[in-house]
Formats: sequence, structure tokens, C-alpha cells
Amino acid sequence: MSTPMIVSQLGARMHYAVPRILHAAGRLEHFYTDICAAQGWPRALRSLPPRFLPRAARRLTGRLPADLPPGRITSFDGVGMRFALQRALASDPTAATRAHIWAGQTLSRRVLRRLDRHQSHGAAIYGFSGECLELLTGARARGFRAVVEQIVAPKTILDRLMLEEEALHPDWGPARVRDGLSEEYAARERGEWAAADLILCGSEFVRDGVIACGGRPERCVVTPYGVQATVFFPRRRIGPLKVLTVGGVGLRKGAPYVLEVARRLKGVAEFRMAGALDLSDGARRRLGEAVTLLGPVPRSEIGAHYAWADVFLLPSICEGSATVLYEALMAGLPVVTTPNAGSVVRHGVDGFVTPIRDPDAIEAALAALARDPELYRAMAGAARKRGLEHSLQQYSRRLLTALDRLALNADLCPAVAASA
Repeated sequence: MSTPMIVSQLGARMHYAVPRILHAAGRLEHFYTDICAAQGWPRALRSLPPRFLPRAARRLTGRLPADLPPGRITSFDGVGMRFALQRALASDPTAATRAHIWAGQTLSRRVLRRLDRHQSHGAAIYGFSGECLELLTGARARGFRAVVEQIVAPKTILDRLMLEEEALHPDWGPARVRDGLSEEYAARERGEWAAADLILCGSEFVRDGVIACGGRPERCVVTPYGVQATVFFPRRRIGPLKVLTVGGVGLRKGAPYVLEVARRLKGVAEFRMAGALDLSDGARRRLGEAVTLLGPVPRSEIGAHYAWADVFLLPSICEGSATVLYEALMAGLPVVTTPNAGSVVRHGVDGFVTPIRDPDAIEAALAALARDPELYRAMAGAARKRGLEHSLQQYSRRLLTALDRLALNADLCPAVAASA
């Protein structure tokens, strides 16, 4: 018999994919979150014409856990509002981390106070990294089983990589202040791993990081994500190779390496980058001379850019398992990325996996796709097939298979959960 799950989640990550999947499978006991448009006063915003709403209110109306009955949802609007304000006012990394720790602690304690009503059902707790320490430890003390999803590489690894990157490219952003709460946040992650029966990792990169930072290998299961299947239009390459990057434009996504390759391939390839800019004025100017910078693009419009592109490029320094890579594969785009992006791309089959900080390897991969039409067509077809293997439906199957380990009381092992 499947274990019913109580999910606690800050924000609307992956459009509430986890509680939606669990509800569709009849496994959701209850969903707790900070703020959403399904309950309370935020629900009333959905009845107003979007043009009359400020941007923040429009984003809030999009926080809708589709298909979840209102009776299965409890939201804490005050927590969400205060968390948003703290993040908006954060002037340095320490303040931003302090806001996240506060929100995770507060949501955890609110959920803990409501667990007694669920104990008779034998439910398990499902939380997300960095925001559920108090919930998992308190629930375990009451006899619940626990799952934590590590959504990005551990804080220790993320901070180390970013400090290295800032030292390599000191003129790409304002002088960075070190995160004074980095170790406290990392300790919270380690505490969550210790409390969890199961640690779900979106990629091998994340799993390896968890183990390197003290997580128990036998509790880690790699469960790649998935995205909604989309209509596919066969790729027809005309003119220069069109290269698209989607995500924040800054050091973590490898922007300096995009610039270097764009300069080298001038006339051979065209480059677009969609996403909020986290750059100094000088870096923005240099990057804009070689790359079209689109800025933030609404989700409703991003499909047009996938349709424009021939290739997707994401030379990330650190991720969990970037959703945009699944979207690019689903669109039939060969992908050039790094192991640290946590992708399911197979090197030489549906794209190229290059080392981080290696513009030579990126240039060689893009040049090969530009000059060899047969290679391009083969990779584009393989990319679409790979994308379909990682649809939202397939992610649901992988997630439920991983969670079945709780119900079966099976020995947890570090195997990939149906990722092929």
C-alpha cells in the first residue's frame, strides 16, 4: 500500500508539480505552502483583469496549484508576504539567506502544529532542501517517515564554485559580500539529510554533492525532472546557427563563456540570452555587443524563442537539474551544456556535455553542429526523443517509483530511479 504524503513547500517550484503528481496518484494527504492563489484574499485577485494588477500581483495569481481541491491545501499568506518583503529588501547575500532561513523555520513550525490530525493515516513528510529542517526532525520524533528533495547542489559546493567564478571574472558584477550565514544554511541541509529516510536528487551532480558533503549514499536516489510535452516542429536550419540561452544572465549560468564563444563564432552563429541580468554595466555592454539580450521573458512568450533557435546553450557553473534543459530537448534542440547543469543530455547523442569554464569545447561543439547538417539533424531528432522520455508524465512515474521505497520499506540504494 502506498504511503500518503504531506508536502510542505515554499513558493511555486515547477508549478507545484510534486503535490499535483501525488494528488493525481491518490497519494496526497495534504499540501502546506506559504502563499498561493487558491485560498484567502489572493484568490480574489484572479477575478480582476490582469491589466489592472501590478506585476507582483500578477505573479501571485499564477501561483495556482492546479487540480488540487481547496480542502487539501493550507496556505500561510502572512509567511509568504513577509518572505517576499524580506527578499526584496535584502541588500547582501547574508540578508537573502536570513530571509530564506526564517521562511523555512516559520513554515516548518506552522506545519508541525498541524501534524496531529494526520498521525492516524501513517503519512510521510515531503520537504525541500534548506526549508524543512524543523519539520523533518519534529515529524521524525513523532514517528513519521521523511523525504527531502535536494533542489540544487549543496550550499557548500554552490558557494565555493561561485567564489571561484567571481575571482576569475571580478569585473562582471559588483563586489560581492560573502554570505555570513552560508555555514548555517549548509548545516540545515546536513540536518535535513540526516532526518530523511529518502533524499531525492534531480541529477547525479546533485547526488555526488550531497554525498561529498556528508549525506548517506544509500539514502540518495536520482530522480530526473520532467516538463509538459509540447507540439514539435521539425528543425529546419537556415543561415547562421541560432543559439539560445534561457535563465538568469550572470556568472552562475556561464555568461562570460557565452560571450567568448559568441565573439569567436561571429558570422557563424547568432546568440540570444533570455533572463534577468545580474551584471555590471561594463559586462552588460560587452555582452550586448556580441549577444542579443532579451531580459526577462514571460513564460507565455518563451516558446517563440525555442522555435527561433537551432541549438540550446547552458554552460552553467552550478545547478540542480535545470528545467530549461528539459524544455529545450522537448523542443527538439540539440543541447550544449556542462555536467554541473544536472542535465539528462547524452554526450554525442542529443547534444554535447562540455567541462565547466571551457570555451574551446563549447566552440568546437557549436562549430560541429553549424558545419555538419547530418549531425545536426540526427541530434535534433534524438533531442526530441530524449525530451519525451522526460515529460511530466514520465517524471510522475519516476517520482512515484522512488517514493514506493517508503511503502515497501525497501533498502534505499544510490541507483537512478528509472532515469534512462
